[in-house]
Amino acid sequence: MKKFFKEFGDFIKRGNVIDLAVGVIIGSAFTAIVTTLSNKIIMPVINYILALMLGKDSLTEIFTFLKKGYTETGAIDLASSIYIDWGAFISAIIKFIIIAFVLFTIVKTINNIQKKNEQLKNDIKNAFPTKEDKKEMKKEGIKLRDKEAVKKFRAEKEERLALEKKQAEEQAKIKAEEERKANPTTEDLLKEILATLKKEEK
Repeated sequence: MKKFFKEFGDFIKRGNVIDLAVGVIIGSAFTAIVTTLSNKIIMPVINYILALMLGKDSLTEIFTFLKKGYTETGAIDLASSIYIDWGAFISAIIKFIIIAFVLFTIVKTINNIQKKNEQLKNDIKNAFPTKEDKKEMKKEGIKLRDKEAVKKFRAEKEERLALEKKQAEEQAKIKAEEERKANPTTEDLLKEILATLKKEEK
């Protein structure tokens, strides 16, 4: 029993569970905001424009009847009629556009903040040399007061690290290709058989 509650506590404390809970709460609040914005601000404007253009009071009255049903008094009965509800469709599109625009704005803002944070981290990192950099510069006889020499040292180091990274990626790619050839997939075997058959036909 103790183990069960311990595992439950670990599950609750996981970052992704907390993120999910926060996302659900924010999503519910966001839905309420979008609904209010759509129904109370945007829809009245659209309904006013429709009233001027089409003589309709709102989107809820935009129908294309396929089969009309009537009440005993001769009025159209929507419950017994078959119709295309264009108003509901247009309302759904408007809500989708609002949600997409707001989400795009949020994601764009977060990405910009992350980029600025990364740039700030790099600037701070470059502003203060690490212990390893200090040791290397000391071996090469570079003094920290010599800004030009320090700048050149860092540029050469970045170039060297970029080259090493590129070489490591190429080696990993070669290794992956060798492993793929050593352990061919069904698709690779079929391609090889097909190539062999084409050669025999020639």
